[in-house]
Amino acid sequence: MTTSLTDCVLALYEEHHELEEYQSGMPRWCNGCGDNAILTAVQRLCRDAELRPEKTVFVSGIGCSSRFPHYMKTYGFHSIHGRALPIAEGVKLARPDLHVFVNTGDGDCCSIGAAHWIHAIRYNMNMTVILHDNQIYGLTKKQASPTSPLGTRSNTTPRGSYLEALNPLTVTLGVQNVSFVAQVVDWIPDLVFDVLSAAYRHQGFSFVRVIQRCPEFQPGLHEIAMREPNRVQVLTHPRGLQLDPSLERVYKNRLEHDPSDLSRARDIASSTDAIPVGILYWNPEVPRYEQIRAPSQLRTPDKIRAGLEAELDKYTIWPDGPTATT
Repeated sequence: MTTSLTDCVLALYEEHHELEEYQSGMPRWCNGCGDNAILTAVQRLCRDAELRPEKTVFVSGIGCSSRFPHYMKTYGFHSIHGRALPIAEGVKLARPDLHVFVNTGDGDCCSIGAAHWIHAIRYNMNMTVILHDNQIYGLTKKQASPTSPLGTRSNTTPRGSYLEALNPLTVTLGVQNVSFVAQVVDWIPDLVFDVLSAAYRHQGFSFVRVIQRCPEFQPGLHEIAMREPNRVQVLTHPRGLQLDPSLERVYKNRLEHDPSDLSRARDIASSTDAIPVGILYWNPEVPRYEQIRAPSQLRTPDKIRAGLEAELDKYTIWPDGPTATT
């Protein structure tokens, strides 16, 4: 049986989605919040990559960033604090055919969810993880987070935080099986889009830290970096990021960095001279857990239904039969 040209054209048309088809509701984030820039970039990515909404899932934990699934017209799972990653891993194991994204905050990921974060890096499952790092607890109204700078005055540290901030990049780069690590800042939206697009294309655990502004509880924290472009160092490479000419004229502090060099990536991540943005590390050869543990058959709707019915039947009281017990 052959397919006509008309049918092919119609199929292509049906697979195409406009930007509005990924937008759901009006975001409730504060004006100037970096979450808005991340949402726009992700919706552009979904449109340009032609991701089918019914085959795309956004999983989040708790926090300002974790309202993300509410604003995507796809499947979503707004989970509990710190548990976005294990839930996303369960989704990917059960349905490896789905496009899985995780939105998590600096408290959600780096504090209560830290153990899950470390092991998710090891598993290297194929998902795109976006760390919304505003360096403060925003949803619960200004408590110091693990990434808050030393001396941050907050409701939990009124005299200033006593510890150096945790660096999510160096932590991630130090875990076995790491395969993709990148960083961007929310005030350069084109770079946010370019890096997230590369992260999505990577077959493995893509970790993207987005340094973002919190105009309510961390006002002015990144003001100097925004006014002085040389405080941002753009990592470029033929296998990594290539700047648009319009951005080249503004961001002249650039470094040619081979993203396959893990040792150099760790050095760059540790530097405090400027904020590195771009792809720090990229290794497509790291094995993925869902491949290692791949089921012999996909869980089709019929198999899922049959499995659910078999479990529920254990507790069914049949009219003419014995009562099932636990």
